[in-house]
Amino acid sequence: MTKKTWLTIFSLLICLIHILPFYILITTSLKAFDDVSSKWMMPGYFYIDNFRDAWREAHLGDAFRSNFIVTIISVILIVVIGSIAAYPLARRQTTWNKFIYAVFVSALIVPPLTILVPLYKFMVDIGGMNQYWGIILLFITFNLPMTIFLYTGFISTIPRDLDEAAMIDGAGRFQLFFTVILPLLKPVTATVIILSGVAVWNDYQFSIFFLQKPEMRTITVALSTFFGQYTSNVGWVAAGSFMGAIPMTIVYLFLQRYFVSGLASGAIKG
Repeated sequence: MTKKTWLTIFSLLICLIHILPFYILITTSLKAFDDVSSKWMMPGYFYIDNFRDAWREAHLGDAFRSNFIVTIISVILIVVIGSIAAYPLARRQTTWNKFIYAVFVSALIVPPLTILVPLYKFMVDIGGMNQYWGIILLFITFNLPMTIFLYTGFISTIPRDLDEAAMIDGAGRFQLFFTVILPLLKPVTATVIILSGVAVWNDYQFSIFFLQKPEMRTITVALSTFFGQYTSNVGWVAAGSFMGAIPMTIVYLFLQRYFVSGLASGAIKG
């Protein structure tokens, strides 16, 4: 077989590995609680009670509201702060800016859970427990390093002549950034929205500690209540997970054409 054939087979195998979990998710969500048939087989009936029960028992209406509030605000602030911070780091290659950039990049290797104890104490001290603004602050903090890394690399590929031409026309630095540079950042912005949006939407490690009120639970925390010491309802979890995945899937479908180019360009000079 030719090299192209092997690459095609390998690509199909990778696709199959990614599709199988979604297939099992669908088959599980459509089965009744007492159905013990193989998870690989589609049920011979159409059972949608899992979706209704999961929505009611996990209070997914409140969970979706929390997810949307936290995710939308976090992603907007991540994009705005990250792009503004990356612009001078990309344009002014001073020793100080290189040091700041190195600090941001080095923060990527710090696992959030390793600093959970001091982080928890800090959140208690500032009154951020069970507050949307508190967990939003955390999401912004832990997503900014990757965001700045991508934006800095992408802005470095934009010719400096555009900056000089705009400044000759009388544009200030902020006007230059928002009217000239920012519109050119669509590919990397789409990448940032997808990466940070999925990370925030699917977060469990922060949400379970810092949003403990039942009415403020996110989707992942709400669905975890279906697993207990003596019982679990996999059908409800599968149905809830399927519903929870829909918003981010829609966002990705709208932005996926920018995703690969933005990710590649943002890492070239980063």
